[in-house]
Amino acid sequence: MEPTELIRYRRALKRKNYSPHTVKGYINILGQFIKWLSVPLSEVTRKEIGTYVDHLLRKRRTPKTITCHLQTIRLFFDYLINEESRSMMINPVTRISLRLPKPLPRHLKDDQVRTFFDGITDLRDKAMFMLMLRCGLRVQEVAELTVDAVEFGRKQIFVLHGKGAKDRVVYMSEDARSALTAYLEKRSSKARGLFLVQKGPMRGSPISVRGIQKRIEYYARKSELNVSCHRLRHTMATQLLNADADLATIQDLLGHGQITTTQRYCRVANLKVQRDYYKAMTVVLQRAQAQQEDDEEEETMESMERPNHLRVAWDNELS
Repeated sequence: MEPTELIRYRRALKRKNYSPHTVKGYINILGQFIKWLSVPLSEVTRKEIGTYVDHLLRKRRTPKTITCHLQTIRLFFDYLINEESRSMMINPVTRISLRLPKPLPRHLKDDQVRTFFDGITDLRDKAMFMLMLRCGLRVQEVAELTVDAVEFGRKQIFVLHGKGAKDRVVYMSEDARSALTAYLEKRSSKARGLFLVQKGPMRGSPISVRGIQKRIEYYARKSELNVSCHRLRHTMATQLLNADADLATIQDLLGHGQITTTQRYCRVANLKVQRDYYKAMTVVLQRAQAQQEDDEEEETMESMERPNHLRVAWDNELS
């Protein structure tokens, strides 16, 4: 049976308009933590938190997963202290000191993109993955798209309640628009959802996140490429940066809350870094060459202005 504190916390999260996915994740993490505890919540100290981290490490949880657990537990104790008036309680998670690896976003090269899409014959699947590649949509956002969110005239898509419950507008390239048009012309259903299940008992209902992931896993095996939904999104960001798109523009299109998240792509967009380097280095070398020529010209002028007997003496001294 779910502890009373968790039941009330679930209600509090829903009142704050947290997404069902986030609420489910928080409650699942807290359920594991409370089940592991051997003391009441009011007696939890930093010692118990440290021991719990050791427990997660023994279970081979990654630093990123452990950090997620600690952040969730800290928010839960903040709720107990501030909203349930447990003023005598002290939040045991004061800081999170795990060192997290910072892997670079991995993207597909142009020839890999062509190979991947050449293997897709299903019009629905091609449209789904083209929206990820050209519009930077998350898999959850693709699964929740509706027909009326697409404006073909303006070549844009309205993303409702993206990550962090944020709305945004993304734009369709010509190939993405063509792929989506081809799919909708074939689709006979009048369902509100954009991408629908095509076979089985769930036919005609919106495709799930897991359903989309299974499709891309199938095409990844078929093309023998390491492709995921998020990697298509990474590819879009890297391609835009290499095409000299502004970082703030990419941030807006991807729906990143912080510019620092978008800046990670600067570390992988080697083409832009390479262009910037050679462009700047050309200027540096031109300035150095100009300075050298000025110095040589000045030295020549000084030599010509010396009296003849001094010039001979100077030349003898140099020789």
